[in-house]
Amino acid sequence: MPRRTMIEAIRDAMDVAMGQDERVVVFGEDVGYFGGVFRCTQGLQQKYGKTRCFDTPISELGIVGVAIGMAAYGLRPCIEVQFADYVYPAYDQIVSEAARIRYRSNGEFTCPIVIRMPTGGGIFGGQTHSQSPEALFTHVSGLKVVVPSNPADAKGLLIASIEDPDPVIFLEPKRLYNGPFDGHHERPVTSWAKHPLGEVADGHYAVPLGKAAVRREGSALTVLAYGTMVYVAEAAAEETGIDAEILDLRTLLPLDLDAIKESVSKTGRCVVVHEATLTSGFGAELAALVQRHCFYHLEAPVIRVTGWDTPYPHAQEWDYFPGPARVGRALVETMEA
Repeated sequence: MPRRTMIEAIRDAMDVAMGQDERVVVFGEDVGYFGGVFRCTQGLQQKYGKTRCFDTPISELGIVGVAIGMAAYGLRPCIEVQFADYVYPAYDQIVSEAARIRYRSNGEFTCPIVIRMPTGGGIFGGQTHSQSPEALFTHVSGLKVVVPSNPADAKGLLIASIEDPDPVIFLEPKRLYNGPFDGHHERPVTSWAKHPLGEVADGHYAVPLGKAAVRREGSALTVLAYGTMVYVAEAAAEETGIDAEILDLRTLLPLDLDAIKESVSKTGRCVVVHEATLTSGFGAELAALVQRHCFYHLEAPVIRVTGWDTPYPHAQEWDYFPGPARVGRALVETMEA
């Protein structure tokens, strides 16, 4: 089976979707001739032409607005916002238009668009290139929110998202583009070529939205994570020697609550890890759901390990990033509670 980076897997997903359905169009800032700032769309314009993969003006509001109009007329836009930090000018279009079309038209119209965005830190991008805004979208009825953690899932989840009849926010952890990252920034970068999840099948396949995956089986506690934090949690479990079960959520909306309940009911303890800021982060929703559905199984309070309630710093990036040491301390604290 071929080995691919997450960049290559995402590109392959769009290539497969465009090849099978002429309604699929790809556009955004620099995605055509240049192939995207991270090269996720490289070669698509040459293969499918300038009417199906094209560059846009620097206007996120316009990119998303045009995509919504195209979707209403039967196309399936898969658009790129260059960094998740840039999506805010388009937020009204996403929330008030894309997410509401099915409801406000009583099902007469749908909005089959995918909004791809690189997310998270770990690349010294500073406060305007490192944000994790997933909670802003999980709050909105009518959206789906996806965060892949590896190339195999990224391809299957993106194909499923493109084929979905409703709008999908597809957040790509940019620190994972070229290899898994466990939070030890001082170590050499590991390639996806050496990781089992770097194996990505050719052709069409879809990973269902709303299904979590157990990345590490364990019995002592459950770690709920997604994106880059899956690998940080794995490193923390190995370094502390705690028999943690790590659940990769993959999709935040719809959420695989059954998988969460099954794992936490088995272990009796839960740690939630994400890179976004603490206050009102998606981890708060996860903690509330665990408390509601697993209360009589819990042996200790749910602990959250997250970014701080500050802008993402440039010079102190690794003090902000929830690394293995911080996650490890939370695992130990949960076991000792």
